Amino acid sequence: MAEAVDYKQIGSRPVRPDGVDKVTGRARFGADLVLPNMIYGKVLRSPHAHARIKSIDVSGALAIDGVMAAISGSDFPGGRSGGEVVGEGGGTVDDVAKNVMARDKVLYHGHAVAAVAAKTTAIAESALAAIKVEYEVLEPVLDVVAAMAEDAILVDENQYTNLPEKPEKPSNIANVGHLERGNVGEGFEQADVLIEREYKVPMAHQGYIEPHACVASIDETGRGTVWLSTQGHFDARAATASILGRNIADLKFVASEIGGGFGGKTVVYLEPLAILMSEKANRPVKMQMSREEVFRATGPTSGTVTRIKVGLKNDGSITAAQAWSAFEAGAFAGAPHMPGIMSIYAPYDLENFVVDAFDVLVNKPKVAAYRAPGAPQTMHAFECALDEAAIALDMDPLDLRLKNAAEEGTTAPYGPKFPAIGFKACIEAAKKHPNYTKPVPEGAGRGVSAGFWFNVGMQSSAEVNINENGTVMVIEGSPDIGGSRASMCLMAAETLGVEYDQVRAQVGDTESTGFCNVTGGSRTTFATGMAVTQACEDVIAECKQRAAKLWGVDDDQVEWEDGSAVPGPGVNADVKPMSLAELAGSAAKTGGPIQGRASLNAQGAGASFAVNFADIAVDKETGKVDVLSYTAIQDAGTAIHPAYVEGQMQGGAAQGIGWALNEEYIFNADGVMENPGFLDYRIPVASDLPMIDTEIVEVPNPSHPYGVRGVGETPIVAPLAVCGNAVSRAVGLRLTDLPLSPPSILAALDD
Repeated sequence: MAEAVDYKQIGSRPVRPDGVDKVTGRARFGADLVLPNMIYGKVLRSPHAHARIKSIDVSGALAIDGVMAAISGSDFPGGRSGGEVVGEGGGTVDDVAKNVMARDKVLYHGHAVAAVAAKTTAIAESALAAIKVEYEVLEPVLDVVAAMAEDAILVDENQYTNLPEKPEKPSNIANVGHLERGNVGEGFEQADVLIEREYKVPMAHQGYIEPHACVASIDETGRGTVWLSTQGHFDARAATASILGRNIADLKFVASEIGGGFGGKTVVYLEPLAILMSEKANRPVKMQMSREEVFRATGPTSGTVTRIKVGLKNDGSITAAQAWSAFEAGAFAGAPHMPGIMSIYAPYDLENFVVDAFDVLVNKPKVAAYRAPGAPQTMHAFECALDEAAIALDMDPLDLRLKNAAEEGTTAPYGPKFPAIGFKACIEAAKKHPNYTKPVPEGAGRGVSAGFWFNVGMQSSAEVNINENGTVMVIEGSPDIGGSRASMCLMAAETLGVEYDQVRAQVGDTESTGFCNVTGGSRTTFATGMAVTQACEDVIAECKQRAAKLWGVDDDQVEWEDGSAVPGPGVNADVKPMSLAELAGSAAKTGGPIQGRASLNAQGAGASFAVNFADIAVDKETGKVDVLSYTAIQDAGTAIHPAYVEGQMQGGAAQGIGWALNEEYIFNADGVMENPGFLDYRIPVASDLPMIDTEIVEVPNPSHPYGVRGVGETPIVAPLAVCGNAVSRAVGLRLTDLPLSPPSILAALDD
């Protein structure tokens, strides 16, 4: 492991810069903006999960006093908008456009079919009832395996499986993924123990507290501004412009504070509707989803069926692994099947494996990203199979993982060789942790699992402006969903050699800063942080030039130490160091304001590994589950702001525990979701969880100036299998289907 670097600012825990505004209510979220003459938009949604639209008549709505606009699919540009993929959740522009507003068919219960804007929300609601829609109701396809059959009902008659040669018949299978290495057959022949199971993980929602909301104000020329709750306003602008056939330069998107996203706010739903109705009404239009609309009509993550087979020798060596996984895409292609198969074996050094995955259309909402999209589902199956193998081999589950652990130089299942990684360090930390060395409580089971996410880089920009008193203003375009403003300030302070409280960070709108991809993929602290660091280095180079000019020496004779320009060794000049504040104060004499810029397509995102374990008790009479203790250990590379890293680890664990134990979309036979609210779709509350203990492992990522690895997504991957393994051990029976709710546990015990 690399030696720890003694940083002055990085690794400290300053108070979050957005904290005061949020606790006092000053922070402005998506629905907080009020503009003069603003009107209110509402959406009419399909009562059917699958139906042809024979006709839509909005004239009744427009006849109501106070209604100022009404739109349907016919108001959008026709034809295919293009095949490029948009958003972290995947899918083509054409698919996203048809998801925003149905055209010839509705494909899930809650699919938008029309929208109105009126002077009050009450008038808008009443206007929806005046819209006439004639449907030809079709039978929905709701089961992902049944949807793959050759004679299955087709969600989209024009969907052909994406293969090198176009198939003869359309299919609900939109895409397939395949990874393979070695000889699986020979590997299984060498095995002393074989584990083979089928696992099911339900469709689940991200559970963000703030519903989707936006305000659009468009003038007569088609130009205007959209304020929105989003994880990526540049990507939202691009998707909206493509859907509406507009020039990106005519639309300014402003990201509000965000009340949670977790991948679910990387897709546009309301923004194109608000723009069209603002144009028709010549008024600003505000739109806000209800909680029920969020559940019925925005992207959850895929439900999956995964079949796993793994072979091991008596010493715990994995000889071969085989997996098959079907992912629910919802009504349009774009399930995270490829990240799922890239992740399933990633923590391990395997010689023989094969994995196949399928992106399958069903009559449910189009899925969106949810923290490490695809990885929790597939890794749940493999990590549970490894736990079952550990029991069969009478082997400690951590030792089994350590026996097969990937390390620096291991070839990842998805291709590249790993540089320095911290998986083994996480396992060793878990083995020594007091929560692991203590006995398992009576009546409980201890579950162990690895977690993984490969992380991404992508495009980021940053600008660093030095105020005349030497304070620092960082302007970047990544919406702050996990503390990135504090992290940017810490990296800027560390690079420039100034104190943290001398730095401020601001998320600019699409006209105020350079392009930044979506805040997702655990990329922001890595990629935007790299841009901020390079912009600060640009400032330092400029400051050295200014000092050289004032001192009458060459640029290369000036160095930068602790926030000041200093003469280099051997410089024959009677000069004193000049601080950043002094250089900024004299900037008018040396060339004007001091600033630095950087734009990049970041490469070298470091993979992030975790080990989680928990003690969970089960009441066999009632099926009630109690999480007695939970421990999350993760390699953060370098923890820029350790409190934020710990918060990410705890938040991911809480969400994963909820998904494992309670959360699921429940549909009736007609494809109607029966639990579209937090009363019946039960996310964990504080009383459901113990204190989630964390331990940060730091194996710096060699591709980042400060060793950063993304940390936001790995935390949700392990908890599903942790809970599955703990509950299975507690009841003495392998449980394969999530959620592990009391009814499902009792049913399994009765069987």
